[in-house]
Amino acid sequence: MGDEHIPLFETKQAKGRTLFKLYTASMAMGICLICVYRATHTPEKGKTGRYLWIGLFMAELWFTFYWLITQLVRWNPVTHQTSKDQLSLKYENMLPGVDIFVCTADPVIEPPLMVINTVLSMMAYDYPPEKLNIYVSDDGGSELTFFALLEASRFCKYWLPFCKRYKIEPRSPSAYFAHASPINNEWSFIKNKYEEMSKRIDNTTRLGKVTEETRKEDKGYQEWDVDSSKNDHQAVIQILIDQRDPEARDTEGKSLPGLVYVAREKRREWHHNFKAGAMNALIRVSSKISNNPIILNVDCDMYSNNSESIRDAMCFFMDERSQNNIAFVQFPQNFDNLTRNDLYSNSLMVINNVDIGGLDSYGGCLYIGSGCFHRRDTLCGRIYSLDTKINWEKQNHKEIIESTDVLENECKILASCSYEHNTQWGKEMGLKYGCPVEDIITGLSIKCRGWRSVHLNPKRRAFLGLAPTTLLQTLIQTKRWAEGEFQIFLSKYCPLVFGHNKIPLKLQISYCCYLLWPVNCWATLYYVLVPSYCLLARISLFPKLSSYWFLPFAYVFAGKYVYSLGEFYWLGGTVRGWWNDQRMWLYRGLTSYLFGFCDVIFKSMGFTTSGFVITSKVSEEDALQRYNKEIMEFGATSPMFNILSTLALVNVLSFVNGVKWVVMDSDISGFSELGVQMVLCGLIILINIPLYDGMFFRKDNGSMPSSVTYLSTIFAILFCTLAII
Repeated sequence: MGDEHIPLFETKQAKGRTLFKLYTASMAMGICLICVYRATHTPEKGKTGRYLWIGLFMAELWFTFYWLITQLVRWNPVTHQTSKDQLSLKYENMLPGVDIFVCTADPVIEPPLMVINTVLSMMAYDYPPEKLNIYVSDDGGSELTFFALLEASRFCKYWLPFCKRYKIEPRSPSAYFAHASPINNEWSFIKNKYEEMSKRIDNTTRLGKVTEETRKEDKGYQEWDVDSSKNDHQAVIQILIDQRDPEARDTEGKSLPGLVYVAREKRREWHHNFKAGAMNALIRVSSKISNNPIILNVDCDMYSNNSESIRDAMCFFMDERSQNNIAFVQFPQNFDNLTRNDLYSNSLMVINNVDIGGLDSYGGCLYIGSGCFHRRDTLCGRIYSLDTKINWEKQNHKEIIESTDVLENECKILASCSYEHNTQWGKEMGLKYGCPVEDIITGLSIKCRGWRSVHLNPKRRAFLGLAPTTLLQTLIQTKRWAEGEFQIFLSKYCPLVFGHNKIPLKLQISYCCYLLWPVNCWATLYYVLVPSYCLLARISLFPKLSSYWFLPFAYVFAGKYVYSLGEFYWLGGTVRGWWNDQRMWLYRGLTSYLFGFCDVIFKSMGFTTSGFVITSKVSEEDALQRYNKEIMEFGATSPMFNILSTLALVNVLSFVNGVKWVVMDSDISGFSELGVQMVLCGLIILINIPLYDGMFFRKDNGSMPSSVTYLSTIFAILFCTLAII
């Protein structure tokens, strides 16, 4: 028998599921009792109170429905563990080639130095370099990015041997030198080389153009001799490291990975389809140059933190038990600039460690747009069949006979604006068009063609990127996600319709856990606003504290928070981090989800058109200092801040008014009747402490703008006045 069928990966059930199922069953009983109470105690008198009661019941029914979907996702998550040693023993000589796509779009928002650190980390993978090709998509068509890549193509000759000789991690020079200590003279030499390169790139970036002297060093700069702009430029394809070139060697004489600069053509009269269009152009260009069977795509800020990630992915693609039906291997998005307590809850800890594993158990996790290894043929529309067989040896390296210049010119045609016209690109081939989160529908379409996917979350994180460092950036990013996901739910790609009889029903429903994010805004808004209004108007919406019906409310409330705290802490978070997570859940529900929901509705009515917002990777120095100190950043006017501030002030005024009744009027019976609403308002006040601080006490540039504070105060006072009278 030998080692012929030794598995390359192992799948395990996640720990703690028995406890989770007991918790879910008890919570379900509590929720049922709450629903019974709502249905049997509807007020008979007072139309206002009756309608508000029914509205609260509807909000609770929505939360119940959404909670059930969430529990389905979390019911039986799985984890995977790879065996890279077995992979090396069995397949080292037939490892497939990998084309790595790095996407950038703006040299101001995404600095070229950050881009090349990502590129260098990808070039330094623990993988045969002759089987790696890196393609950088520059949708800004900037010679600054091209200049930085040229610098990287020279520095990599020193960096790659250094990484592999000392097995350093991570292999992004910036991330490595930020924390590493000197080990010898070579270390100092490499660091000096990197600092010299960084200085040249930074100086050129600040200047905003490449000097005439530098332009004479490489013929590639001739591509920018014609007038061009970010949104209007010709296709530029430059092979910076050609693996066929005998001089494409590092300082030890070993092969270098291929490196190609790609700026697809962009014209104002042609819709360019944002990142999806850039990815499809890369698929075509790479098919002409290297045509490797595996594609890894990453964002320009997601550097490789684990040099063995490719081998991890290959354990799934090359395992004989998988029946060759794995289309992509998705690694989670992780970030290296999070504060200790994750101020803006960007770690997505529970989603990465629990939720996505639940989808994995039903046949496939989501494709999230970065950190994902794809089979090229599945991205190009191939349908899975049981007789699908792969000969990895035959799929390695395409034989190219054209010269570099001829190859570059042929690739320009593939990257032209008109190439996709009247073709299946963006429909049945490549990434899908027409949605801000094209990655979700692309992954869904692949699974509907019979393939499955795998989520791998190794102990050493595969990729690390940059999370937003201000509250507004975080909310805008979440708004874009929510908008795109809800748009999918209302489109022909809704999993319940598009995936019917193609993927398991459990997986269809699990997708809805994310696609219905925005709908949560209405129930959340109602629960934050109406109980405080009724507290002012002395309308009771909950059972008395002395009533037995109070117990299920108390149990569900306490059970939810105690379990989520325990889960968060068990996953490696902190208590303060959990509290920040609760705050951001509320803020996202009241702003990002609300604006995302409304935008989708308005777009469906023809009032607005789709757009794509790039989250800035650059922060002002003082804002970054506040972020590192975990001080919440406001410092800008936004309708989102108006909503948060107004609701926070309404709850303060309601709570103060309630305390006045109890203390000054000695209304103990009133407290028993309205006590739950007072506790609810008090909880919202505690969550909003950083917001009050930014509105009234802080004087730095990150405090809430006075115009937002004044306007929100006026709205809150008017609202409370109407409630009292």
